[in-house]
Formats: sequence, C-alpha cells, structure tokens
Amino acid sequence: MSDNQQIIDETIEKYEQYINPAVAKLFRFMGLSTIEWEAQGNVIRDIDGKEYIDCLGGYGVFSLGHRHPKVVEAVKRQLDLMPMSSKVLFDKPMADLAALMAEITPGDLTYSFFVNSGTEAVEGSLKLAKVHTGRNKIIATVNSFHGKTLGALSATGRDLFRDPFQPLLTGFSHVPFGDIDALRQAVDEETAAVILEPVQGEGGIIVPPAGYLSAVRDICDKTGALLICDEVQSGLGRTGKMFAVEHYGVIPDIITTAKALGGGVMPIGAFTARPAIWDKYITSPFLHTSTFGGNPLACAAAIAAINVIKEEGLVAKAEQSGAYFIGKLTELAHTYPEVVKEVRGQGLMIGVELTKEGIGGLILSEMIDKGVLIAYTLNNPKVIRIEPPLIIEHQQIDYVIAALADALAKAQDMLEDL
Repeated sequence: MSDNQQIIDETIEKYEQYINPAVAKLFRFMGLSTIEWEAQGNVIRDIDGKEYIDCLGGYGVFSLGHRHPKVVEAVKRQLDLMPMSSKVLFDKPMADLAALMAEITPGDLTYSFFVNSGTEAVEGSLKLAKVHTGRNKIIATVNSFHGKTLGALSATGRDLFRDPFQPLLTGFSHVPFGDIDALRQAVDEETAAVILEPVQGEGGIIVPPAGYLSAVRDICDKTGALLICDEVQSGLGRTGKMFAVEHYGVIPDIITTAKALGGGVMPIGAFTARPAIWDKYITSPFLHTSTFGGNPLACAAAIAAINVIKEEGLVAKAEQSGAYFIGKLTELAHTYPEVVKEVRGQGLMIGVELTKEGIGGLILSEMIDKGVLIAYTLNNPKVIRIEPPLIIEHQQIDYVIAALADALAKAQDMLEDL
C-alpha cells in the first residue's frame, strides 16, 4: 500500500468512527474516495495530484477561486499584527470593512454587524427585525434555505430539515416563492419581516418572475414589515450584479452576506441594515454580540476580497461568463431533452434541472471521474448546481461542457434501457 493510500484509508476510517459513517458511505458511492490536498484558482488537486475543475465553488464560497494571492497576503499580514480582537479597543479592520459594506450594498444600507457564517447572519437579521418592529411574525418562502440553526431553520422552507426539530420558533409561516398574491394575504400589521432569497439557491436556482421583488417591497412598505434579502449565496457578484437585488431595482431593509465575503480564505458573514432599522441597537449596543464575529483576520480577508472583486471586474466577468455558460448548457438541453428539463440562472449561479431525480447521481459520478466537481441543490436533488469561481475561463467552461455532454449521453442510454 502506498503512503498516499494509507493516508486516504485512515482519513475515511476517522470519518466513519468520529464524524459520520453515512457521510463516508455517500462519498465512497459518489466516487469521492480520495482527499482534497491543495487548491489554486479554479483547480483542486487530490492527494495523488489529480486535478478537478471546481464548478461548485464551495456552494458560493470560492468566488475568487482558491487561495487568491491578495487575500492570502492580507490575512498573513494581519496574522503578524493581531489575529483576534480584544473587543475592548477600536478595531480598524472591522471599521474599514463596515465602511466598504456601506459602499457596495444597495441604497442607504449603512450599519453592519459581522458574524462567522450565513446562518448567523440570518439569525441576526431576524432578531434585528423583531426588536425594531416590536412584532413577531416572519414570512418566508417554500423551498427557501436560510441555514440550520434554530431561528434560521424556522425560516428555511423545507420540511425534511425542519420536522426532526419541531417545535421550532413560533410566528413563522411560508408561502410559495414567486406567488405575490399568497404573500399579500400572509403579510399584515403583525408581520415583522419578509425574508427571501432574491434567487433561490438550494430550492433549485429559482429566478423570481418579473415584478415579484418590487411587489414584495411594496407590500412591506404598506404594512410596515421589513424586507430581509438573504444574499449569502447570491451576493458579491455571483449573479452578474454585486447583489442580486440590483437586477430588480429593489433596496431591502436588511441584507445578509457570507460565503464569498471571506474571499475563500476566512469564514465571515454579515447583516447590513438601513440606519433607522438600527435604532434599538444604538440605544442598547450590546443586545447582540459575538466573540469571534468581525475578528481582524476575517475582516482583513473580506476587505481584500471586496477590493479584488472591484479591481478585477469580477461582477462583469460573472455576467459575461454566465451568459456563455448558460448558452452552452442550453444547447446541451436541446440535444438531450430526455435528460435535461431546463437550464436557468443568473450570472454564474446556474441550475440544470433533470427530468428524473435518480439520474443526478450518475451524472455527478461521471463528472467527478472526468475531473469536474459539481453537486445538486439541497432542496431539489433534480437540479445540478453550477457555481464556479467568477474567474473561470472559457476554456475551462468548454471542458466542463464536453464532460457534461458525455455524462448526459450515458444518462440518456440508461433511461432508454429502463
């Protein structure tokens, strides 16, 4: 047995004994019986040196690719100064990042609170909406995904994740995404907030119908409810705008970010709100706190990440590469209509919906074998999610398309044999 194989076997055994045997079994089934070892740009290498084009991007984390040198340099520099905050003196990296967030977020969104993940950002936004309005009702959407901590899970719109933990927080209800009449009936003067993803991610990359977000904004304005837009996955250039709400000319009261915010190097999230919404936190600034949230290392990474997005024109690049990618995928859908039901998305947030749920595993396995990493969405296993780094080149897209064409051909043969 080679040294590498011994390391692989020991790692898988530790997964089985100390992490979760079901996860280990799933990875083996998908042909993932190896260890990720190093990464740079759009490429991940396993312990044996095999290369994979990362077309999943950590579910939106690696928008800048892996180990972007400017982000790595910023974190190394901060590490030599002060990696964690005392929480007593003023913190320059956090102040600088908050100013940047006010600059890049839509409209008059101004005040930010920094956390460590997307679900924490959602938790904070829900608390802020409740304390500002003095109301308790939260309206979310069916098949939404906002996280799996208790409050965020109460907003998440899939029973598979919710039911084992019932009863969840009271006051939450769900309406179909895109159904403005259902939302209008649900929102009233007791509603603290409507929370939704401008583009549903785990729900299957669902783009809202024309006029939907504007109508949601209008309903919130008329009832005094706040609009929370969860841009944890769609934000920071992913859809071809800095934030997905910009496609629709809508300014939310609170916006959540995470995933790409850390530049693929550090975990960090944030919720950012209009000044008036922050009133209770100004009166009582310690109502919501976090020991690790907004630490200097994470803030240094986020500052560098935002600067890279702006300096390298990655928002426009995502729009252009997304149009190219979606065009090529649409051609495949026309070639293999028995396998592909629909291609949809914005920018480099793309979903390929299959005609049958069971063929997704075969396609993923074939793609992994050819050195392409993709996955399906949590709330809709029929949808293959494609979210590569925003720096992906057309040559790499062409390779992915060729690999997917081979996988779809095999899937079509399998369907014909059934």
